[in-house]
Amino acid sequence: MHTIAVIAYDGISPFHLSVPCIVFGDDLLRLGAPRYELRVCAERTGAVSTLSGFAIQVEHDLAALEQADTVIIPSWSSPEAQPSAAMLAALQQAHARGARVVGLCLGTFVLAQAGLLQGRSASTHWAWADDFAKDHPDVKLDRHALYTDDGNITTSAGTAAAIDCCLHLIRLDHGAEIANRVARRLVVAPHRHGNQSQYIEMPLSETERPDAVSAALDWAMAHLNEPINVEQLAQKAHMSARNFSRHFKRKTGATVVQWLLHQRLAVAQRLLERGDGSIDQVAETAGFGSTVSFRLQFTRMFSISPASYRKQFLHREV
Repeated sequence: MHTIAVIAYDGISPFHLSVPCIVFGDDLLRLGAPRYELRVCAERTGAVSTLSGFAIQVEHDLAALEQADTVIIPSWSSPEAQPSAAMLAALQQAHARGARVVGLCLGTFVLAQAGLLQGRSASTHWAWADDFAKDHPDVKLDRHALYTDDGNITTSAGTAAAIDCCLHLIRLDHGAEIANRVARRLVVAPHRHGNQSQYIEMPLSETERPDAVSAALDWAMAHLNEPINVEQLAQKAHMSARNFSRHFKRKTGATVVQWLLHQRLAVAQRLLERGDGSIDQVAETAGFGSTVSFRLQFTRMFSISPASYRKQFLHREV
């Protein structure tokens, strides 16, 4: 069983703590996948204060990190707050023995202070990006990403992006279909890629015809196996291509090309996990122009070939 240790601390935001707890605490057995062993821990057992004025009871101390497969620090009180030597040492030891380490929102600051992010890519909440870049110039900060996966270290932006990051980890562990089912239970978007912008310029107003844009996206989802371009979608929304592109970026935080690629890759993941058809057929069904293009894009995004990805799920016992 995969064990996840979530670190609580005095003054923690209950919402930030609840994000990994609700995502990884789901009864995955009912969805056809092994469930996680979730442990909330702190420097000491007993009552831990929260930002909202009530306390939570914690049954595990930092020794829980010694056996954890994944360690999560869900945000942090402030960029200026210094983690204790004991917490930093526990994180360093967990990372050294090969545990997956995750910093959500300002939790990225804690991982950086532990020296785990030197020379690596990371993301954090956009409002504190300047502070992070100033304090940790040795880290490759992606100011716009929702989350960043750099091997066995994953970091995210704030609040909703933390949910996206946790769903991404479920996707890595159990595949896109299980992650999508968990997302549906949470009533959130099933898959927002990490490189999607974390800050959308402004919401669309009633006069900007959001229904027309949404209708165009629905049409695209139903025709992903066909060639699709901006002009077609703009025509479906009864807009000029220029206006549609602008409204689309405001609505989704991505360009049309990025969005289409991500949707097609998500379809391909599900087909590969189920073992539906050959690689050529998967490429065609997902709407890639050629099998060569599909292999290139899939490998670039997931750092694994489509064939190897399929083998992971065909040989996995659930």
